Amino acid sequence: MSYAANSEQSGQRKKRRVTDVVTRKGGTPLTALTCYDATFARLLEKTDLDLILVGDSLGHVMQGGDSTLCVTVDDVAYHTRCVARALKTPLLVADVPFASAGFSDERLFSDAEKLMRSGAEALKIEGASLEICRQISRLTSHGIPVMGHIGLVPQSVHALGGYRVQGRGEEAQQRLVSEAQRLVEAGCFSIVLELVDETTAAAVTKASAVPTIGIGSGNVCDGQILVLQDMLGLNLDFKPKFLKHFAQLENEVVGAVSTYCREVASRSFPAGK
Repeated sequence: MSYAANSEQSGQRKKRRVTDVVTRKGGTPLTALTCYDATFARLLEKTDLDLILVGDSLGHVMQGGDSTLCVTVDDVAYHTRCVARALKTPLLVADVPFASAGFSDERLFSDAEKLMRSGAEALKIEGASLEICRQISRLTSHGIPVMGHIGLVPQSVHALGGYRVQGRGEEAQQRLVSEAQRLVEAGCFSIVLELVDETTAAAVTKASAVPTIGIGSGNVCDGQILVLQDMLGLNLDFKPKFLKHFAQLENEVVGAVSTYCREVASRSFPAGK
């Protein structure tokens, strides 16, 4: 009996792989979240998530920065190792950080090696310039799966003039469709569309031979991804239009710690004998 059959009979979920993501094109939407540590990875392993991204968004969430530009490959590799230790089922993707893709081949390939050795099963690379697509093609031809990322690309936030919706207008729409096609030709197995106009996201999704995974790009994509801490409501002050707080853990955490402080101060915790 195969491992897959044994897993199904025992109630375990089937391991998600790159090929599983590709076959979901046009089917049941893919579910994805970011994750940066073993504690949350252990919890996410108990869910039906298809994909986990160790995103350079850790610059905001874990490091308190105002952009992702401060994140290094060593940062991403460290958090990837933490997540990989507790994760078994979802596909694990690691972000290639700023100043890697599109620059020297030596730098990118060194970073790619470090991330894959840290436990990543695929890499995500922002941008779709001819140079980046050439580098992606080299990676994929050597067996390193790559997820593309177009629309709002946070590593280029200064060039884009801030965190703005992308793809509005016919010219911008065609540009993103062309970028997606280049990424597919380079071998990407999926493409993140971040803050893309919904009409344009629909056009890109229709034209793309691989799944699109949206964030702030409407419900037309082949899947959705959010930052875990955002969707859990760990920072209720952060509420862009596209975000839904599926919980309000900020209130839970503050309330629990406040109760702990009161009980310690009153000596009601720990309870006396």
